[in-house]
Amino acid sequence: MIDAENLTRKFDDLIAVDNLSFHINEGEVFGFLGPNGAGKTTTIRMLSCLISKTSGEARIAGYDTSDESESLKIRKLIGLLPENVGLYDDLSAYKNLDFYGKLYDCSLSKRKENIEHFLKMLGLWDKRDVSAGTFSKGMKQKLAIARTLIHDPEILFLDEPTANLDPESSKTVREFILDLKNENKTIFINTHNLDEAQRICDKIGIFNKKLMAIGSPEDLERSVWSNKTVIQLKRVTEKILESLESLSIGKFTSNDTEIKIDVNDPELDNPLIVSTIVAAGGEVQYVNRLSPTLEEAYLKIVKGGK
Repeated sequence: MIDAENLTRKFDDLIAVDNLSFHINEGEVFGFLGPNGAGKTTTIRMLSCLISKTSGEARIAGYDTSDESESLKIRKLIGLLPENVGLYDDLSAYKNLDFYGKLYDCSLSKRKENIEHFLKMLGLWDKRDVSAGTFSKGMKQKLAIARTLIHDPEILFLDEPTANLDPESSKTVREFILDLKNENKTIFINTHNLDEAQRICDKIGIFNKKLMAIGSPEDLERSVWSNKTVIQLKRVTEKILESLESLSIGKFTSNDTEIKIDVNDPELDNPLIVSTIVAAGGEVQYVNRLSPTLEEAYLKIVKGGK
């Protein structure tokens, strides 16, 4: 649905995006993570036909972003939430959405239906006749999200969709994105919010001018280190350690009261480990599972690429 191959953008001598290649399937939520100045917004602007590429290729639903006639077809297929909301401050919330609906040739009945639906969903229906210029940053962000969806696009490009939102509104937007995923929308999200990416993304790309890693959140987490099981005991004895060495499990370390073991499948391995320890006379006080986080994966990958 969204394809890039060696996509590159230069601004004079500055390389903003360097040989970026990826594929996003229809119906996927793809998170694009990277530090400030990494080139994430430049990437979205190229994919949505706002700026040209320097080299490489990008296709949206099979259409070439560099072909002028095909770029018009792309713009009808996509909804874009830009970094800056770009609303008309003198127009009401309703009239802002109605204006953009007309640009996309939405019928009057469809505009009315979508405007009411999205403003109610995002908690702005009661403010529909209020000028957008009086809105808070968070309210403007929600109105811009509604504008992105006014023509019912198949593909969404969202640049920091929860920026400026309070926790409750951020939760509403996350749930909204998941609802859109259930409608088989393909969604490309730029975000700094690792927790948000982990909650809603099927696939994540970690990017800093170049694509440094790509995979599911779970795949990226496992790239840091394997799952570990930590078992707290009243006392660790030689008999317990000898019993564990006889098992086909990962490496483990221990001290007087704790054993830390690398495990591939905690749900499968942990019961066997605990029963072996108990059979060897161990008194188990508690068992913890340690898993790497997306934050640890992100920091390791970004720092490792510098």
